Amino acid sequence: MGYPHPIHPKETPVLSTHFGEMEARSLEGWVARGGYVALRQALEMTTEAIVDEVKASGLRGRGGAGFPCGMKWGFMPKDDGRPHYLCCNADESEPGTFKDREIIRWTPHALIEGCAIGCLGIRAETCFIFIRGEYTEPAEILERAVAEAYAAGVIGPDACGSGKRIDIFVHRGAGAYICGEETALMNAIEGKRGNPRIKPPFPAVSGLFGMPTTINNVETLAAVPHIITRGAAWYAGLSLSSPKSTGTKLISVCGHVQRPGTYEITMGLPMQELIFDLCGGMREGRTLKAVIPGGSSVPIMTPEEVAGCATDYEGIAASGSLLGSGGMIVMDDSTDLVYQIMRLARFYAHESCAQCTNCREGTAWTTRILERILRGEGKSADLDLLLDLADNMTGRTICVLADSCAAPVISGIQKFRPDFDAYLTGARAPVMVEA
Repeated sequence: MGYPHPIHPKETPVLSTHFGEMEARSLEGWVARGGYVALRQALEMTTEAIVDEVKASGLRGRGGAGFPCGMKWGFMPKDDGRPHYLCCNADESEPGTFKDREIIRWTPHALIEGCAIGCLGIRAETCFIFIRGEYTEPAEILERAVAEAYAAGVIGPDACGSGKRIDIFVHRGAGAYICGEETALMNAIEGKRGNPRIKPPFPAVSGLFGMPTTINNVETLAAVPHIITRGAAWYAGLSLSSPKSTGTKLISVCGHVQRPGTYEITMGLPMQELIFDLCGGMREGRTLKAVIPGGSSVPIMTPEEVAGCATDYEGIAASGSLLGSGGMIVMDDSTDLVYQIMRLARFYAHESCAQCTNCREGTAWTTRILERILRGEGKSADLDLLLDLADNMTGRTICVLADSCAAPVISGIQKFRPDFDAYLTGARAPVMVEA
């Protein structure tokens, strides 16, 4: 179930307040809902004041890494005389993740306003929104909203009559998962092959077109206008657990739950409540078997790890996984985890840019070994081989795509060994896997 869905008492609508409202897509409708008040307020603030407010709020990157947003903005050089760029990462290709899509579909001006304030915060005049190629409808909605904002003078050479220039361009991707990695994204905007770059130099030093650049996620930027209008203290106060995890978080929930969809929660809501109260729990007659909490590239969690786990950066890390992008995949006891892990490995093997040997070969061999196990041709030594491959893939490549493939494999073998043993011993019938 997407939007609109009835707001549950345990949800905290901030970014999602106007999801499902067609009128909120237009400039007129957005202004009627308080839109662009934050931008006008930010235009009267100093750069330092904007950055300090975002720092004080505790806002962390919502794309996966969870790096403090204000701190990232503060890395940008001051008075260097060079053009600065802001890149908004709307690639959202992580399996299980679809929350940025909802922001763009329903409240595109919220993103535009956040991008404009972000430009002010890093002394940039230009922002590129890199949107996933498959997001055809969201891209069209966003492009119309950008055109509206230009026509009304909200952005452009004289943004809101301030004399400051803010340009925003929508750049459509071509369907490559790897372009969600920030340096590959910059290469793609420059018209190059979307391969990740070696760091250093970091984007704040040499990014887009060799100039200082900051890359932020859609959800991160969409939260900024609320921080400007309501204050850092209000945002920092939205936390049910760790003071290091503040604000609200959009969680995309899919899989074997009664009510899949995008839910906005206060950071720290118990994961058990999210799955069983907001999402209605498992399908009738089924029990929880596994959860991937942050998109497919993070370790799998067991029901025991889910119980008592706070849905925030610290809580999920303490339970052995990562909040990541907030793409939660829930699986019940009917799930063949070996097969699902193979599908994830196959995805990463297909999406590898092939630049690094450990990733190119490691993801491919991982997939082949898992397919062999599923055909009933595996042996116990294959599990040791998979773990050895994963070890040689983790932390040894330019980007973390190889790590993303290794995470579900390692956690799957360590936590769900009986699923693998069932194939190795012949207790489970082989599954035919297409090559």
